[in-house]
Amino acid sequence: MKIVKFCFSIMLSWIILAGVALAAPPMRIVSLSPATTEILYDLGLEDRIAAVTSFCDYPQRAKNKPKVGGFANPSLEAIIAAKPDLVIMMEGDNPLEAFNKIKRMGIKTHVFHAKRLKELPQGIRELGGVLGIQDRANRRAAEIESLFSSYAKKAQQAAARRGYRKVVFVIQPVPLIVAGPGTVIDDALQILGLQNIAADSRVLYPKYSIEEMVRRAPDVVFFGQGAMSKKVPKTLLRRLDSLDAVKKGHVYYTSEMLYRLTPKTILGMEEIVGHLNKI
Repeated sequence: MKIVKFCFSIMLSWIILAGVALAAPPMRIVSLSPATTEILYDLGLEDRIAAVTSFCDYPQRAKNKPKVGGFANPSLEAIIAAKPDLVIMMEGDNPLEAFNKIKRMGIKTHVFHAKRLKELPQGIRELGGVLGIQDRANRRAAEIESLFSSYAKKAQQAAARRGYRKVVFVIQPVPLIVAGPGTVIDDALQILGLQNIAADSRVLYPKYSIEEMVRRAPDVVFFGQGAMSKKVPKTLLRRLDSLDAVKKGHVYYTSEMLYRLTPKTILGMEEIVGHLNKI
């Protein structure tokens, strides 16, 4: 009887230890998206990141991490060499083929499913559960939601004072390309209660003629500095000088903070609110 009890105790101990091992949070993470890399850093998990893509450039320290190729065509050999216990991918960034290959290798994966800005907090909560930092993720998600509400209120107050709500966000000056529906930029403008003049486009980044821009008559023009030169060509502003926004000086330059679905988007929203308060 004592032998049976002893054997049972040993088995129970192994079961408990196995459960603890399975529940251990991943400590070597490969991030296959610039956005998920930013989120990991935002959550304070830099020490767990084993490798990233060659496009992961924010924060600056991410550039020093080992690389596994691009997010569209990651090197499976490089991923294996990183010895990850979790590979994080982002829906829309990484092709299904890459996901399936990684799964077939027996490597645990997590897909960050948030596609719209309002879904970002919930995506962070879900990621927190996978990474064993649920409380930290919950706090950060709640903070982001609170900032969304706060900046929305401030933006609407600023817009109401002057009656300015129609805006446009220029991605590239020549040819003239603006942010349309389905982009993080458009999501941010919607949350702020602003009307994106390109919201009815059928593409993410529509190309506008000068005439179309004038016809739609935005009250405020934002120029993004992410993928373009620091200064907008003066010739473009001269061609847009019939716009009230240009005549009144309601032309503002923003950083690249609104370009990715990450927590730093709230900094971009803060910039927009700051510009509106200058009017």
